[in-house]
Amino acid sequence: MGIRGELFTTQVTLENRSYFFNVKENRAGDVFLQIVESKKGEGADFDRHQIAIFAEDMQQVLGGLDASLKFIEKDRKEKAKIRAEKKAAKDAKFGAGFGEKKIYRRKGEEPRKPDGIKRTGRVIHVVSKREDASKAETNSEN
Repeated sequence: MGIRGELFTTQVTLENRSYFFNVKENRAGDVFLQIVESKKGEGADFDRHQIAIFAEDMQQVLGGLDASLKFIEKDRKEKAKIRAEKKAAKDAKFGAGFGEKKIYRRKGEEPRKPDGIKRTGRVIHVVSKREDASKAETNSEN
C-alpha cells in the first residue's frame, strides 16, 4: 500500500484542469475511488474538488455515468441532424450556392470587363498574365 492508502492513481491533464483518479483503501480495509479535479484559481492557489465512490456503489455510479454519456451522445447527434436539415432547407430555398461571394453593381452601370486586375476595396491586385502567355505559346506550337 502506498502513501495515504493509495493502491493506484492516474492523471488526465487538459488545458486548464487536471483530473486524478485514485484507488485508495482506508484503515478499515474499504476500497474506494477518489476523483479529484484541480484547476488554477486566482493567484498561485488551485481550486480542488473531490468525490469518493466506495466499491459497493461503483456499479450504480458507473450506470448513471453511462446513462449520462448516452444522453449527451444522443443529444449531440440530434443537434447535428437539425443543423443539417436547416442547411438543406436553406439550400433548397436560396440555391446551393447560398453564402458564396456575390458581385453587385449600381443600376445603369455596365459590368466591368475582365482586364486582369482584381479590385478589392482600396487595394488593387494585378493578376499575373504569365499563365495566359504560356497558354498562347503552347497553342501556337500546336
